[in-house]
Amino acid sequence: MRLQDVIDNAVAEVGRVLLGKEPQIRLALCCLFARGHLLIEDLPGMGKTTLSHALADALGLSYKRVQFTSDLLPADILGVSVYNRNDASFSFHPGPIFTQVLLADEINRTTPRTQSALLEAMAEGQVTVEGETRRLPKPFFVIATQNPIHQSGTYPLPESQLDRFLMRLELGYPHPRAEREMLLRQPGASAQVLGLQQCIDREQLQMIRAAVATVHASDNLLDYLQRLVAYSRQAPEFAVGLSPRGALALLDCARTWAVMGSRGHVVPEDLQMVLPAVAAHRLVPNGDYAGDGQALVTLLQRNVDVIKP
Repeated sequence: MRLQDVIDNAVAEVGRVLLGKEPQIRLALCCLFARGHLLIEDLPGMGKTTLSHALADALGLSYKRVQFTSDLLPADILGVSVYNRNDASFSFHPGPIFTQVLLADEINRTTPRTQSALLEAMAEGQVTVEGETRRLPKPFFVIATQNPIHQSGTYPLPESQLDRFLMRLELGYPHPRAEREMLLRQPGASAQVLGLQQCIDREQLQMIRAAVATVHASDNLLDYLQRLVAYSRQAPEFAVGLSPRGALALLDCARTWAVMGSRGHVVPEDLQMVLPAVAAHRLVPNGDYAGDGQALVTLLQRNVDVIKP
């Protein structure tokens, strides 16, 4: 079976439980294929948890969920050593982070100290507990959800931690047709009840990731990317533009999007498709500018040819 068919099957399978959200499902898969981590920001009850669990089922990956609260400690995520009186030794009890897909639910409801416990795991695929470094399973994929910062009891993620997430998505309200289909389902028809099938195995996942590394980016495409980055750093509306890591993230995601479209080269439309999800949470508006990250992305798209790299 072609990789394109494998990916389409996975999108359709996840779409059985997250109705009418194919673009968001494709972007979430793109994030995983590109070896990144995903942040989903939206109101409660919009399907954030459903998407994360469905992705794990469709890819046959182990899955754990941590509900982040104000009293959660780093040891509750990473694990802790427990003293055994029988043999006078300590044994390590791994925390929920030792899984392939970790849902960090409502990550901005916990303190910055606990939020930062994920940084090493997300960046290096390992955790250091009590001086000993332990590798995490592969693949390791963090899906964090957060409520809008205007809601009570939230601790906004700092820019340094936001930058660790390859993409940020918003699900939004469902289309009326999709919502009607959801309302017509039997009560309790969740992802587990519907019995999602595994569509991508470990070997196929490795093939997809290997294919991404072979995708060609032409000099003209790189010029286009550099103009985007340069405008974000020089235009007065931006207080903080895209960093070199942000530029690499855009290119990696564009290459992955090209693979998902059965292309061996990147086209500008690939960059445009992934730009909002990759760039919006990395951009900081100037204090005199009334727009947010999404508005800054729109400025980038409109003015990409203004500044030469």
